[in-house]
Amino acid sequence: MGKSKRLAGALLAAAMLTVTGCGGGGGGASGETAAAPADPGAVSGEIKVLTHRTDLVQSGAMDRYAAEFNKTYPKVKVTFEGITDYEGEVKIRMNTKAYGDVLMIPAAVAKNDYPKFFAPLGTAAELSRTYRFSDKTEVGGKVYGIAQFGTANGFVYNKALWKRAGVTRWPRTPREFTAALEAVKVKTGAVPYYTNFKDGWPLVQWTANVGSVGCDAKATDGLAGAVSPWREGGDLRAIDTLLHDIVRQGLSEKDPTTTNWEASKGLLGKGKIGAMMLGSWAVTQMRAAAQDAGGSPDDIGFMPFPAQRDGRFCATLVSDYQQAVSIHSAHKSASRAWIDWFTAKSGYSAKEGAVPALKAAPMPATLKEFVDNDVTFVERSEARTGEVNAIDNAAEVGLNKPDYRQKLIDLARGAQKGSLQDYFAELDKRWNEAAKSAGS
Repeated sequence: MGKSKRLAGALLAAAMLTVTGCGGGGGGASGETAAAPADPGAVSGEIKVLTHRTDLVQSGAMDRYAAEFNKTYPKVKVTFEGITDYEGEVKIRMNTKAYGDVLMIPAAVAKNDYPKFFAPLGTAAELSRTYRFSDKTEVGGKVYGIAQFGTANGFVYNKALWKRAGVTRWPRTPREFTAALEAVKVKTGAVPYYTNFKDGWPLVQWTANVGSVGCDAKATDGLAGAVSPWREGGDLRAIDTLLHDIVRQGLSEKDPTTTNWEASKGLLGKGKIGAMMLGSWAVTQMRAAAQDAGGSPDDIGFMPFPAQRDGRFCATLVSDYQQAVSIHSAHKSASRAWIDWFTAKSGYSAKEGAVPALKAAPMPATLKEFVDNDVTFVERSEARTGEVNAIDNAAEVGLNKPDYRQKLIDLARGAQKGSLQDYFAELDKRWNEAAKSAGS
């Protein structure tokens, strides 16, 4: 899959949105609500949908979705524009009024600025009954975006390889996990864990485990303040200690500066790599890569973070891109019709193996093992995302950037001097000082 899909599935699903607002004023006064139309036959107009999924536009898949949509909404013409540098280009366009009718909300738009750029879709009370992740775009009791889908977090792994190593059940603790990786290394000769250090963005995926470790939907909200996130017992400490220990114990690739994301998919599929931390969006990609590499798609599994609460695993659910209607759209009802249909009726999330935004829809086949093993799904609260991001930016930590974990890996492998404890103390100090300066 191309870069655009990776950015959506990994960075945006795993990361907390940045809060630097778009420059200029693409918005205007708050517009009419983009209400769901009652009569499909009465809705008309031509709408443009901006999308990061350039692959689906080029393959004609989006046009096929539009053809299905037209069976219900025959008077609406839908055109698509696939944008390779979606974040960069759309951010610039939003300084004008011409940024499509329907678009994925760019990460650069501050949450509190949504009413300047997007039409409200309804009240939080109303939409939360139907859709997951609605609080992610709630401003003042109104919702400004509906998620395309969500993703669960965990490790994509080669089940056949782990079985050859004698590991037949999911590790329940970080120590059991590193022991399993050691078995993979000794008994199979494969690279137990692959960091994807060079590409960087997969390292952000580790952040999405905040909430999985302690089985707490409000764990991310709990970072809003001078709370020493890397303290003993905190989710981030457990998450980053595991990554550090994997590298420190020689259970990852020998030279992380030479990793290659595209190559890693085939290597996992062939059993040359044991596991990678990614969202559930990656399972379908890995299975396809396994088949292309001469392996078996059935060998690709997905396991939760190695921590339990009351004897059960938990997995945080996070939202992918949120679909919004431009405040400047002349066809808001048609735009809303497309969003509702694409989210609930198109089958897109199921095809992608993703967690449906529609609460009534079943979990995808990619998460069958999670469902069968009673993994608790924890939908991450976004109530204090803005505050957390403001502290993160001021502290220059970068929970949604790869840099601080690249340093963590460099410390673990001896490429930089220093201890893990000192690094955690430094991160806590920077975080707490930023929080106090912000008055959190």
